[in-house]
Amino acid sequence: KMMCGLLKPTHGKAIVDGLDLQKAPSEGRAQIGYMAQKFSLYGNLSVRQNLEFFSGIYNMKGKERRDIIGQMVDIFNFSPYLDVNAEMLPLGFKQRLALSCSVMHHPQVLFLDEPTSGVDPITRREFWNHINGLVNKSVTVVVTTHFMDEAEYCDRIALVYRGRIIKMDTPDALKAAS
Repeated sequence: KMMCGLLKPTHGKAIVDGLDLQKAPSEGRAQIGYMAQKFSLYGNLSVRQNLEFFSGIYNMKGKERRDIIGQMVDIFNFSPYLDVNAEMLPLGFKQRLALSCSVMHHPQVLFLDEPTSGVDPITRREFWNHINGLVNKSVTVVVTTHFMDEAEYCDRIALVYRGRIIKMDTPDALKAAS
């Protein structure tokens, strides 16, 4: 939550895309996308309404707003679900909706908290395809996961104990050291 600019750091600095989150919190947060582990969108709103709401939060208007919503619908295959309330979606589509709402403003840094927790293996693979697509577009993606097979998809792994990094390296280097 500190790296997302939601909590003030107790010490140290949080810099996102060159912006100090304490000195320029709004500008820094505008460069960040965040997807919570638990579905955190509005269940009583339809998929379309959630997309419209979040595009509005990101100050998108007119053609830009219509275009980005259209892109999210196409990328995440929402067409059959546009009028379905989010709480009624299958878990995999809930996760897709949460991801789409966290990336529609094209953040430079994306934090994903246990993004595939509870989803089936096919949906997990599809999610990682989306994540890799974002990385290929130069988005920095930070993923928390308990799935070590998923951690191997990452460029670097940080092992955290009581809020401190105890080891950080490439997946291959960590495996070789154990």
